[in-house]
Amino acid sequence: MSIIEKIKITLKGYDLGNKFSHLPFKPKASVLIPLFLKKGEVHVLLTVRAKQLKHFAGEICFPGGKSDPADNNEIDTALREAEEEIGLPREKVNVICRLVPAITKAGILVTPVVAFIEERFQARPNPDEVSDVFSVPLAYFLDTTDHDRQFLPRQTSQNLQEYLDFFTYQDPETHKTYVIWGLTASFALLVAMLAFGKKPSIVSAFDFNDMLTHFEARLKTYQQSNL
Repeated sequence: MSIIEKIKITLKGYDLGNKFSHLPFKPKASVLIPLFLKKGEVHVLLTVRAKQLKHFAGEICFPGGKSDPADNNEIDTALREAEEEIGLPREKVNVICRLVPAITKAGILVTPVVAFIEERFQARPNPDEVSDVFSVPLAYFLDTTDHDRQFLPRQTSQNLQEYLDFFTYQDPETHKTYVIWGLTASFALLVAMLAFGKKPSIVSAFDFNDMLTHFEARLKTYQQSNL
């Protein structure tokens, strides 16, 4: 069995389907986490937001955005946005799973949709939304050499420590340096941990309960505080 097939089977075991689809968040959003094989390694595709955008200009993220009334579910949102942003045809996307959503500081519920795409896919960035597209080996997020975690001076009502993850990646082909942080970094780290069944190399830097449990606990805390 190939590494791709093994990872697909593993990730499907974490699929939450529409478990959180009923939550009354407005607006909602989805991101597509596109995985593919490159030179024998599993890579994840990322984008750099266009500099002229009003919000989060120049930041690194996954293809995605807010839901549209015409979208049937979180998967539809992720596929539509990926096609609009980087020209990824939805029929060329093999969706594997939906993972537990996270909440942004603005109160937007963001659902990560993990999928596999073809290795030969050539991105066609929409210049109004995306300035660059690149990929990172998924296993990179398990090596904390270029990782930093900043704990924030606050905790949730369930005493969960708030934090931000930062990864500094230098592309060996273009020699460009990318700083991947925040929710994008957390989603990438989560997918890497689930796909490979491993914890980061410096376990002490991640001294908390399982990330899925952590994400769900934060979601419940937000719901309770906004009742």
